[in-house]
Amino acid sequence: MEKEHLHSVKLAVAHLEHQGARVHMLDTPGYPDFMGQALCALDAVETVAVVIDAQKGIELTASRMMHWAQTRKLDRMIVVNKIDAPGVDLPGLLADIQSAFGRECLPINLPAGGGTRVTDCFFNPGGEADFSSVADAHRALVDQVVEVDEDLMNIYLEQGEVQPDQLHAPFEQALREGHLVPVCFVSAQNGVGIAELLDVMVKLLPNPTEGNPPLFVNGEDEAAVPFNSEPDAGKHVIAHVFKVEMDPYVGKTCTFRVHQGTVTPNSQLYIGESRKPFKVGHLFMLQGKQLTEVEACLPGDICAVTKVEDLGFDMVLHDAAEDDHIHMLPLDFPHAVFGLAVRPKKQADASKLAEVLHKLIAEDPGLHVEHDATTHEAVIRGLGEMHLANVLEKMREQFRLDVETHTPTIPYRETILAPAEGHHRHKKQSGGAGQFGEVYLRVEPMERGQGFEFVDAVKGGVIPNTFIPAVEKGVRQAMGLGAAAGFPLQDVRVTVYDGKNHPVDGKEIAFVTAGKKAFQDAMAKAKPIVLEPIVNIELTVPESYFGDVSGDLSGRRGQITGNEAGRGGMMMINGMVPLAELDNFQQRLKALTGGQGSYTLELSHYEQVPPMVQQQLAAQFKPVEDEQ
Repeated sequence: MEKEHLHSVKLAVAHLEHQGARVHMLDTPGYPDFMGQALCALDAVETVAVVIDAQKGIELTASRMMHWAQTRKLDRMIVVNKIDAPGVDLPGLLADIQSAFGRECLPINLPAGGGTRVTDCFFNPGGEADFSSVADAHRALVDQVVEVDEDLMNIYLEQGEVQPDQLHAPFEQALREGHLVPVCFVSAQNGVGIAELLDVMVKLLPNPTEGNPPLFVNGEDEAAVPFNSEPDAGKHVIAHVFKVEMDPYVGKTCTFRVHQGTVTPNSQLYIGESRKPFKVGHLFMLQGKQLTEVEACLPGDICAVTKVEDLGFDMVLHDAAEDDHIHMLPLDFPHAVFGLAVRPKKQADASKLAEVLHKLIAEDPGLHVEHDATTHEAVIRGLGEMHLANVLEKMREQFRLDVETHTPTIPYRETILAPAEGHHRHKKQSGGAGQFGEVYLRVEPMERGQGFEFVDAVKGGVIPNTFIPAVEKGVRQAMGLGAAAGFPLQDVRVTVYDGKNHPVDGKEIAFVTAGKKAFQDAMAKAKPIVLEPIVNIELTVPESYFGDVSGDLSGRRGQITGNEAGRGGMMMINGMVPLAELDNFQQRLKALTGGQGSYTLELSHYEQVPPMVQQQLAAQFKPVEDEQ
């Protein structure tokens, strides 16, 4: 699938040996639509290397990943790729990087020979470069690093230079504190700078004993306190699952990072608070799709187990009872706002659809599934059109399931504007036992968001207490059918105050029908209206496109409630807009912002639709005739 599309769509794991050190590398997708997969990698690494295309410049995904890495207290570095591409402005790009992410972004090497090689700026105090000066870059690095170590700074001020081995510990401290973000220049296509990049990883970046501790907490909610795992192979096990893959042939594969202790085949491990351990059978190390069996997984290692059905994403593995309540601080995933309603082409595949959707959300934290009880739709929500297209392709190719899709139904609601009264007598005689029930009730509007209230004000037992729940059942049935356009009613108080019963023919079904019909009678007089969902929208767009985006929102009956400038020339826009007006908004936003805009949604409240919209919805409404 990835070879066909020529880009990554999921998190991939690999490792290599370089200068006697094992380096675990996690390759993440670069498209914003697959950001859910990229974020999963953050809790499995010490350092995040953000790749920037020298031809395209700083893209939205790079800005977001730099921000997310910082919030997870991870070391960061920037890798500038395609340095030998024609027409690239590397000095200008470096200036843009420092403007967007801070002056702490300093080159640790510089292109030389027209992009055919790179010159180290950390260990070398001089050398050739295509732009800037190696000596200046070296001095800037040393100046930045010694600032975190007062003693070393004094030596530097006295002697004018310090040895590279003296800079190693403060260099890592500067990384941990975010005081330094190294910038490396490479060309992946021609291999320029790749060996030097690996040298930087092994010689300068922190190993598992040197990075900031992972963000574990012990306990729940307000009682949770930070927990620091120790990368000690002799201690009890603490490991964290950051990747799940559902393969039709291999089965469920769960990939985890060991933060403490040693995992081996035959280890007895608990999953979170589970009291029942599972036994590790085969233990694997991943190299892309290839699984290689290993005998041990040590702190810092990334390994996988298969066919452990109770294991899932973000779960903690341990082997000691006192670690039951340890879990990772939750990641803040982007809201999945792009939706499609799906149904199987063959009715016989209905149960298979539920099974496949369960597997898909198990391996993709950026994907959500909603089952709307009102519209009877299964709606998949993802981070973009490309994301959902990939999900549908996976359903078809991997799980052999064909589905039909359509835009999700807007969850309109109805309410009333005026109080009214209703009455119905249900009487049915068919030769045998009859049915009788009579109900008087009144309806009145409630404040928005109040829901539904049923009040029993019957006096003297004219409707026996045993039949009051039947009346309420009939009322609730009618509320689900709507009154103006067939949408469920809300924010209505119903008070039953009178009625009649028959000692022989009075039955539950009679009062269900009477309650339903009396309510419908009242609704016809209560001025029913249609309500539409209004959502809060938060957009992140380049500042230069603010006018275009805000104008588009206004044309969708939207209202801007605030905006503020962000880093890297981005702007955050807050507003409210009817959900019905956001059809095709994702494509429109991409077109307006050159693919750099994003947004999140959450339900705010319901408001009355404009009169013309109500007329259109009412015209489409075909009431279902009840059997008498």
